[in-house]
Amino acid sequence: MEYAEIHNLMSAIFSEPFRRCWAEIDLNALRHNVATIREHAGAGAGILAVVKANAYGHGVIELARELRYLVEMFGVASVAEALQLRRAAPDTPILVLGPALPEEREAMVRHGMIPVVSSLEEARAYDALAQSLKLAEPFPIHLKVDTGMGRIGVWHEEALAAARAMAALPGIRLAGVATHLPAADEDAAWTGAELAAWETFVRSLGEAGIEVPVVHALQSAGTILFHRQALVHDGADLIRPGLILYGCSPVPEFQARLRPVLAWKSRITLLREVPAGRTVSYGRTFVTPAPMRIATVCAGYADGYPRHLSNAGAQVLIGGRRCAVLGRVTMDQILVDADAVPEAAVGDEVVLIGRQGSEEIPVAELAEKSGTIPWEIFTGISSRVVRYYL
Repeated sequence: MEYAEIHNLMSAIFSEPFRRCWAEIDLNALRHNVATIREHAGAGAGILAVVKANAYGHGVIELARELRYLVEMFGVASVAEALQLRRAAPDTPILVLGPALPEEREAMVRHGMIPVVSSLEEARAYDALAQSLKLAEPFPIHLKVDTGMGRIGVWHEEALAAARAMAALPGIRLAGVATHLPAADEDAAWTGAELAAWETFVRSLGEAGIEVPVVHALQSAGTILFHRQALVHDGADLIRPGLILYGCSPVPEFQARLRPVLAWKSRITLLREVPAGRTVSYGRTFVTPAPMRIATVCAGYADGYPRHLSNAGAQVLIGGRRCAVLGRVTMDQILVDADAVPEAAVGDEVVLIGRQGSEEIPVAELAEKSGTIPWEIFTGISSRVVRYYL
């Protein structure tokens, strides 16, 4: 086949009539969530949109093209993610939230990424690079302070001394300080004390004559629950929404204010009348208790539908009605009880996450039934699932 024929065939396969397993990304819902987050946090806070892990599986290039006009900064996990993002958002500042490997630091400096540093050693390495490359201005860094996460950052007891030393390095400038809240949605009392210690540290910077333009501590749960306690430092605060940006709240009471951005769908490829006493899927873990009409749906764990949903009470939507997933989830298919939808036919749409009619299966439901968290569900949706942007 010629290239043009192959291209036309692939275009047809991924068009509406040939969709098998896909995600619909609602950009209007994304804009709504940004506006809701900004209203909730207040006018003094800028937004650092966390778009790491391919924008939580939603597609970083497409979402960045929308968000670059709506937020102040982007946050990613690595230099590779930052370089990919730069194509879609050439002018928006990009903060690399995870430590860079030593061999990645020069790319960070040359391409204008902003690193989060966790040690004086890292800061000195960036200082030496910036001076060797003869940058026109000092290279900006953000100092990460560990107030209880225990993952990266300078221990908070040592942070002021580290900030003093970093501020004295001529090739870099301390453009921001940050911390992370490990239990904002689980332990309010502990988080309140953590934020009080954080505020003491931030004030100590000013008292030491260290001017820091940007301060940020609040991720999604912190933004919802602690935005009033966390002080606005002369309009310099950022918030770092991740999950809530995509329409899922770690705080259930806030969910109604958000709109889900992603809907995940598949289709029925086969319908079979199965008599009582037949076993279904690998391991023969489900036995039909009576004659059943079972639908084969073309989505499996290779698409990101968790195998932990096997025999876990998971449901999908067919014809606006909830239908149980039967037996084990396989690599490319799941089996579903379609008795409640007698009109169901091969080719019909099946909703794995999202709304159909008056029913909805939220991502949090799949996460709870599979014993994980919404973050893992979103980021686990594989590249085989084609994303369509609405």
